[in-house]
Amino acid sequence: MTTIGLWIAWCIAAVAAAAVLTRGLIEWTTAKGIIDTPNARSSHTRSTPRGGGLAIVAVVVAVAGVIGVMRPEELLRVGGAVVPALAIAAVSWLDDVQSLRNRTRFAVHLAAAMAAVAVLGPVTRVDLGSLGMIRFGPLAWPLTLLWIVGLTNAFNFMDGSDGIAGITAAAVAGGIAVAAAACGAGPVAVIAAAFAGAALGFLASNWHPARIFMGDVGSAFCGFLLAVLPLAVRADAVPEVLPVAALALWPFLFDTSLTLLRRLWAGENIFQAHRSHLYQRLLIAGWSHRAVASLYGGMAAFGATLAVVPLVDPTVRRAADQVAAVTPLVMAAVLVGLVMVAERRAARVAT
Repeated sequence: MTTIGLWIAWCIAAVAAAAVLTRGLIEWTTAKGIIDTPNARSSHTRSTPRGGGLAIVAVVVAVAGVIGVMRPEELLRVGGAVVPALAIAAVSWLDDVQSLRNRTRFAVHLAAAMAAVAVLGPVTRVDLGSLGMIRFGPLAWPLTLLWIVGLTNAFNFMDGSDGIAGITAAAVAGGIAVAAAACGAGPVAVIAAAFAGAALGFLASNWHPARIFMGDVGSAFCGFLLAVLPLAVRADAVPEVLPVAALALWPFLFDTSLTLLRRLWAGENIFQAHRSHLYQRLLIAGWSHRAVASLYGGMAAFGATLAVVPLVDPTVRRAADQVAAVTPLVMAAVLVGLVMVAERRAARVAT
């Protein structure tokens, strides 16, 4: 079997395993009373079990364990990404079962991020191809921690609509898998491919109408792992792989950042539940869960593809870099524009 065929096999096996595990979790979490009950601030209308992200965690950890056994020389880098992610999953599961204080969760997020960076190293530079190189110098450590902790929480915040987190995780992890493979980081590519497959397997039960939610155990784990997997490749490849994740995750990062700034400006408590994310406003204005998830997943897939193409075919580097440079602005404008149009249309219908 070719290397590409092996990665595809890992992905297919992960899809099947996660799909089966998720179905089992629907019954188990329901029996345990781990249920999300809708309220005035939620985007759902019926009680639904949560914690389905445990299936993704189990599949990724199992594949990482196999990689560690088969490639012991990669154990440190694989463990440097996956073991801290497990700590994130553990504290998030506790939060799913019994709510924890924000400071407790954040402390674990920060400690896990510091552990990952200590093992894998900080991001010292980012390669923008024909557009140049950004070097972080003494800011490497704090910016890397901000990237990991910020994405962990951003992914958690964005997990509020059926399918949106699962489809985005699949698209981003798939992009990381291809980028890691192009850079010769086989173990990371296999783990990322399995991660993408696990997200798709979970999505089979989370696509609208969702029969189970990912829960914090899944969303925080996914956000953390998507942030640190690009750091697990060899040091000289990190500057090329990281932009793939960043561009693919841009819709999530933009939505979270804009919403946070708007709430701070309005003097709101940013830790209180709300319905003011762009994706939530689209749902309120009449968009379906499937449409919203497809929009964000499609943007993530486009961003990942755009960033990966030059790694696979260097001859298109300049053209791809020029398109990539304006893509974040275009995506941001599209999201804001769609929300404005949807809200105006909803207001006209209401009157």
